[in-house]
Amino acid sequence: MNIIYVLIPLSVLLMLLAIGAFFWAIRNDQFDDLDTPALDILDEDDDPPGESSGDERAQPKQGKHGSTKRRDGGPRNAGPPGDGDA
Repeated sequence: MNIIYVLIPLSVLLMLLAIGAFFWAIRNDQFDDLDTPALDILDEDDDPPGESSGDERAQPKQGKHGSTKRRDGGPRNAGPPGDGDA
């Protein structure tokens, strides 16, 4: 029964910390733009930020030995596996 004298003030303290964190987040504009970060993952930009020049996007990226390959190692114009392999 004596543990209740510890748990109630501890729960009140944690509740006050949570409320304080919530108001801090509101004051520091953490909830202003909820849509853009979720859509950023869908952007297929492979260039690191600040290094693209616009002209590079039209050119296919060259592989290790100058050939243009996909990320999985297959040729760029190949179809899905199993097409025409009969």
